[in-house]
Amino acid sequence: MHLVKMTALGAAIAFGAAGGIAIGQQAGGPPVRQVAPTDRAADFTLAEIEATFKEMDAGKIPTMRLIEGGRYNVNIRRLVGSESALVHPKTADVWVVREGSGTLVTGGTLVDGRTNANGDLSGSAISGGVERTIKTGDVVFIPAGVPHGVKQSQSITWLNIRFDTK
Repeated sequence: MHLVKMTALGAAIAFGAAGGIAIGQQAGGPPVRQVAPTDRAADFTLAEIEATFKEMDAGKIPTMRLIEGGRYNVNIRRLVGSESALVHPKTADVWVVREGSGTLVTGGTLVDGRTNANGDLSGSAISGGVERTIKTGDVVFIPAGVPHGVKQSQSITWLNIRFDTK
């Protein structure tokens, strides 16, 4: 798998417009800025994205859903440390790293895998996966069914564009 460098965040965030406070939250899910429009484009300015980072930090919110479209969504993820390893059986991810760096692990097999409320599998770690450092500007595509997780980071922020493939 190759990482692609991206110097402009704008291309990845031309998905939605809102700003300010979250408008809702799915049961057990992240706060949601807006439901995906079906009749217009939506945009987030860099200033709105940066204000969202501050809001997430103040509220200790690791994930903010910018757009909720049912079979697709656009999220901001802010992580310090590590996260549970995951497998989304029918959902692919595109990550655009905005700030920081971390060790991403993909492939292999989940350790202690169990199904969560969303139908995804989560585990304590990944055995036999490929580890690499991802950092600001990198873009990563993770196909549906591939285990993945950030094993360690000082601090990393990425846009997570998710869509169902099955």
